[in-house]
Parts: sequence; structure tokens; C-alpha cells
Amino acid sequence: MTAISNPGTPAAPGPVSLALHGRTALVTGAASGIGRACARRLAAAGATVRAVDRDAAGLTALADGLPAGTAGTAGTVEPYPLDLTDLDAAERVAAGSDVLVNNAGIQLVRPIEDFPPEVFHEVLTVMLEAPFRLLRGALPHMYRQGWGRIVNVSSVHGLRASPFKSAYVAAKHGLEGLSKTAALEGAAHGVTSNCVNPGYVRTPLVERQIADQAAAHGIPEERVLTEVLLVDSALKRLIEPEEVAEAVAFLCTPQASYMTGASLALDGGWTAH
Repeated sequence: MTAISNPGTPAAPGPVSLALHGRTALVTGAASGIGRACARRLAAAGATVRAVDRDAAGLTALADGLPAGTAGTAGTVEPYPLDLTDLDAAERVAAGSDVLVNNAGIQLVRPIEDFPPEVFHEVLTVMLEAPFRLLRGALPHMYRQGWGRIVNVSSVHGLRASPFKSAYVAAKHGLEGLSKTAALEGAAHGVTSNCVNPGYVRTPLVERQIADQAAAHGIPEERVLTEVLLVDSALKRLIEPEEVAEAVAFLCTPQASYMTGASLALDGGWTAH
């Protein structure tokens, strides 16, 4: 029986580890929440992290107390204050990136008939059009070197819809499609593209929407967590940003080289219903 040749097979499986020394990783929304955790995790793996956010003060604080590097030497964090609605600047800042983490997001909870059109436009710009432009900036370098990792921080709302979140759900569903398209186009060039899909994460974005959810559903704020946010989750807790960052890191490891076009649910069992 003739053995099947598979020249792209990586080395034999071993312990999962991540070493990104000499690599440049770009993380959007890096000043807080998931983005901050991802920037710190990738820097700990040795990467030079381009930390992009419109919160310049948050970026300045990001590099304080970086965790020790996985191979003895941590990477660095380079702050890039940027509003992602400046799409040309977003494309430029992505040039030369080996790892791209599209994470930045904004949220507004309103019924469709009351949703401000200008906010809908801003959400789609920051959460879908900007990732497209960042991909345009990053992919030529990735293709030239035959290696790249794209991780799109989607959401359970990339797989499911919820009322009162028309812009956010539309953007996340679009990001899922963009990620899969990048996976198909990038496969021949050694570039993978995946989504991670967390449920509700303990971040400022979630904390800020509790009042909006209370108003939309007509209930007190203290009931929002159990009766709205976590009602469909089997695990009745918020996921921590560091847990999401570990999933992002895993998708950059050699052991994840065969994962592309996937959506990795971190939703406490929400989508198991």
C-alpha cells in the first residue's frame, strides 16, 4: 500500500506551547478587556505587539508589569493610538504583521426602530470594515513569508442573534464570513484564519451595557446578569478576558496549524441548546 505524501505535516505533537520571538502581532482594542489580555499574552510569548486603541492613556498603562516570557524573554508592547474609523490608517498600521487579532468592538442596545443610523454605521465600520482593511494591510507580508495567523474575536453573537443588538450581531456575523473567506484564500500561503466566540466576558463593554439591557427589558439592573446575559448559558458566570486570550494564543501555536476557517465557541454551553 502506497503511503500518502503530506509534505505540509508539522513536527510530531508535543506539549502545547507558544513562542513568538521575532514575530510582530497586532491587537486592536488593546487598551482594556480581551484586547489587553491578548496583547499581554502574546508579548509574554515573545512577540512585539502593536497595541491599537483610541484610548491612548490605556495603551500607556498596558505595558506596565508585563508577564514573564515563556522562553525567558518577554516581548514588547508598542502603543499605537488610533481610531479605527480612520480606515486608511488602519490598513497602514497592519503592514508587516505576522499575527493579526481583530478584537475592537463597540455596543449599543436598542430596538431596531430606535437604533441611531449613525451608530449602526460606526459599529459596522469599526467591527467589520476595519478588520477587512487590517487584513488588506497584513496579508501581503504574511503571504510573502508563507506564514501568518489571523484571529478574529467574534462572539456567541456571531453564531446566534439576540434582540436589541442589530448592529453588533450584523457585524459579528459579517466577521465570521470574512474570517472564513480569509481562511480559504490564505490556506495556500500558510496563513490560517479563525474566530473565537466568547459568551459574555467580564469587560467594560459588558459592564456598560447592563443599564441599557435593564431599560430594554424593563427590569432592574441587578437582574440583568442572571435573567438576560446568562439565561442561555449552562455555566452561570462571566468568562474572564485571560481565558479568551489563551484561546487566541492556542490558535497561533504549531499544534493549531490545521485549524482554519473555524469558530471556537467559548460560550459556557450557550450554543449547545
